[in-house]
Amino acid sequence: MLLSEITEEDSVKFHQNISKNVRKIRREKKLTQLDVSIALGFSNPSFITNAESNTSNKKFNLNQLHKLSIIFDIPICEFFKVNE
Repeated sequence: MLLSEITEEDSVKFHQNISKNVRKIRREKKLTQLDVSIALGFSNPSFITNAESNTSNKKFNLNQLHKLSIIFDIPICEFFKVNE
């Protein structure tokens, strides 16, 4: 696949999958959005809420995913798995 063949829809689906995995793993670890927000250095859970639900165009960046992998004690690749 060529870079020019990657659509906006492909990018949206990619980020939706990451968000879904973060939410699923966070819940499995029995952590609240506030717990994760504080661990990432945010004062309230609004970023996590928006990033997990794909609202307000908020997305997890690679640094945040790295920190989440440490917080959740999982390999970072778990966020990129496609579960269909």
